[in-house]
Amino acid sequence: MEIKELQAHAKNIRKNILREIFAAQSGHPGGSLGATDILTELFFEVMDINETNVNGIDRDRFVLSKGHTSPLLYAILVEKGLLADEQLDTFRKIDSKLQGHPNMNYVPGVDMSTGSLGQGFAVADGMALANRLNGNSHRVYCLIGDGESQEGEIWETAMSAAHYKNDHLCAIIDVNGLQIDGRTSDVMNPNPLDEKFKAFGWHVIDVDGHDFKQLRAAFKEASETKGQPTAIIAKTIKGKGVSFMEDQAGWHGKAPNLEQYEQAIQELEAQ
Repeated sequence: MEIKELQAHAKNIRKNILREIFAAQSGHPGGSLGATDILTELFFEVMDINETNVNGIDRDRFVLSKGHTSPLLYAILVEKGLLADEQLDTFRKIDSKLQGHPNMNYVPGVDMSTGSLGQGFAVADGMALANRLNGNSHRVYCLIGDGESQEGEIWETAMSAAHYKNDHLCAIIDVNGLQIDGRTSDVMNPNPLDEKFKAFGWHVIDVDGHDFKQLRAAFKEASETKGQPTAIIAKTIKGKGVSFMEDQAGWHGKAPNLEQYEQAIQELEAQ
């Protein structure tokens, strides 16, 4: 796929993220916008998920361990044609299947219910190990936040995956340097994440999380790495694409008002 096509998908996805959160007047725009390019590359060039296999396990699977960025996952599924567009307007509303944290029982393409930080990564490790034990060659991908990496379960999983040489597992750590209470370096500094994952026995790749060429190369390298899991350390900008949201912790979990929403959409359309 041409880079321009990926960029066009990413633009649509970012607009739909804002649409969901504005309609609900609730949600997490910052991290969703920041990780958009990562998941665009993953779902449109790397994973083999499609309408035919979405309800099965004979395909690559994805776990959104940072489950509060569900608007991103729902927007991705719409862009892939796996979720009806009109459902986005029901996000976080009563009786909607599109909950604030994704539920695998309600939405095809959501491979694990997540929300409590750290737990999705552990489940992804188990899913990937089960694939290997069952002779299923498909891979499992997991998106983790850098703030989330303050959770002890992250490092228990990192130790387990390396111990079992779980090369069916690829973790992407979304490093935007922010969390709900401010800078990760001020709250509980998780860095250097690359050196820590290396120390746990992982193959580590550092990338710009907004560069599709780097992401493409990293996922290819991860798929070719045998005998150890891979961690892709992706540097991103929280709120990417909307000037007044970029690198601002205040937009971690806040919905835009009408004026802000219209400005954000205008900025994205102009890109």
